Amino acid sequence: MPGLSIIIASADGERFYAGLETAAAAAALGRPARIFLQGAAAALLRTPVSFDGDAARSAAGQPDLVSLIAEAMAMDVRLVVCQSGMALVHMTASELVPQVRTGGLVSFLSEAGPDDQLIAY
Repeated sequence: MPGLSIIIASADGERFYAGLETAAAAAALGRPARIFLQGAAAALLRTPVSFDGDAARSAAGQPDLVSLIAEAMAMDVRLVVCQSGMALVHMTASELVPQVRTGGLVSFLSEAGPDDQLIAY
């Protein structure tokens, strides 16, 4: 089954949340899914994780960002953070959510299968 590769190209919590939902849905359907946080988006995985939409999501009975990250990772959604992006936002690997990999865009794309779908948020 073709995989799903998602690139989060901005430090926008709503877009990251949508990407996580999409990846989790693909994983629920048995498709391999992974997300690459490019550039300043790397900061979205700096602990402690949160975003401005957390209160509204929680009030609506939806998971906050940190809970959705945990759910997606439990479903084997792989999260990869751009090493250059980490430098851009003055971040070190020790500040990342556990089990998140660091890497570059070239390696992320090289791991995509020929039939994989690519979405950018």
